[in-house]
Amino acid sequence: MKFMAEKHSGFSLIELMIVVVIIGILGSVAVPSYNAYIENGKRAEGKAFALDIASRQERHFTQYSRYASSLTAADASGLNMGSASSENGTYSAVATVANGNTTYLITLTPAIIDSTCGALTLTNTGDRGAGGSVSDCWR
Repeated sequence: MKFMAEKHSGFSLIELMIVVVIIGILGSVAVPSYNAYIENGKRAEGKAFALDIASRQERHFTQYSRYASSLTAADASGLNMGSASSENGTYSAVATVANGNTTYLITLTPAIIDSTCGALTLTNTGDRGAGGSVSDCWR
């Protein structure tokens, strides 16, 4: 009697473990990159919101010869924005005026965890600030 070796098709445990390790390595690289991409997208919303407030402040200054002290007030003291939050609620803004309402500082506080930049600031002279590197946070 001859014994014939049976041919098995399928994956061995070693092959399966190699695939799991490769997927783990790819995931450990992809997830932090994806999170940074999402943070940058949300930060872009905040920067656009700050620039919108700044342009509204400049229009207000042209009309009233002073900057608005309120973002939401509908009278001459405000910008009539309706809300001091960005479109998706990712950032909330405060405009602080000084020197007889001839200068302003816009401060955007993130409602999300932004470990890289934190709060963003913008002044009437265009000076930008951030909790992290200004060049990285405002690019």
